Amino acid sequence: MKPQSLMAALAAATLLIGASPVRAEVSELKVAAQYGISYLPLMIMEDQKLVEKQAKAAGIPDLKVGWTKFAGGNVMNEALLSGSLHFASGGVGPMVTLWAKTRGNYDVKAAVAMNSMPLFLNTRNPNVKTLKDFTEKDKIALPAVKVSIQAVTLQMAAEQAFGPGQQNKLDSLTVTMSHPDGQTALLSGTSEVTAHFSSPPFQYQQLRQPGIHTVLNSYDVLGGPATFNLVWTTTKFRNENPKVYDAFVKAFEESIDMINKDKKWAAEAYLRLSKDKDSLDNILAMLNDPNIVFTTTPNNIMKYVRFMNKIGSIKVMPESWKELCFPNIHNLPGS
Repeated sequence: MKPQSLMAALAAATLLIGASPVRAEVSELKVAAQYGISYLPLMIMEDQKLVEKQAKAAGIPDLKVGWTKFAGGNVMNEALLSGSLHFASGGVGPMVTLWAKTRGNYDVKAAVAMNSMPLFLNTRNPNVKTLKDFTEKDKIALPAVKVSIQAVTLQMAAEQAFGPGQQNKLDSLTVTMSHPDGQTALLSGTSEVTAHFSSPPFQYQQLRQPGIHTVLNSYDVLGGPATFNLVWTTTKFRNENPKVYDAFVKAFEESIDMINKDKKWAAEAYLRLSKDKDSLDNILAMLNDPNIVFTTTPNNIMKYVRFMNKIGSIKVMPESWKELCFPNIHNLPGS
């Protein structure tokens, strides 16, 4: 071999040895949801295998998708950081908390918003008409003490009712419970839980029972409609799995479109998938409620962010809602 050819061969071999192998994208995607009609887009994605369909179109024919149910966003966040979960879903509070904690390392951000819908704080205690009527004899069930969107909304409402610096006034009354467990406790009439800060369909089902009334509506606290749920992941996962990430987002958008195009079909799907014993008419009425909207656009999330920063729940303040979200939704009219 000529010296020039030998040198060229050695150089090529060195490049091959030193080159980093191309990292394959995940073969199994792990997604988490919680309880209630607000998670209907994820339920439909699982049932219709929409992520698998979009992945196949992107050249990933054998993607497996695992789905897990969690009772609250705090546990879900731990799973996301441990790597046992790829997409978490829940309220604005848990997502913003993790965004603030992971800046500069995991860099967690929202992939999409899921919906806007009001949250009711209901009680069976006839003496409780306002937040000021709660006493130490009352316990308020919600998904995660201090972290869930219900917990943050309650803190906002407490500050409005009791004055600046009093946002934690009712925290000692709150207990962490899944929505199904919280509803069972509230309606039992015997549990220490006398109030439940939940979400659709639970809050509406409770109000159909004798003696249950609403103390607080989240839209009143915020001064209008606001995002309830989002879906979030780490920047690391998105960077290492661009095709899978994109397939998930496209599947999510497809699911939202399916719900909005045929509410009756969506209501039937919810009853079938959730095993909820409610009537089709009741679920359809919720989906047709103008206050309940399934959309990927973040709405009013900065009101929560500013409050959480003011009371010290998060130590950093984003310049805008876009800093909390990945670029695929930056073109939307968020707030």
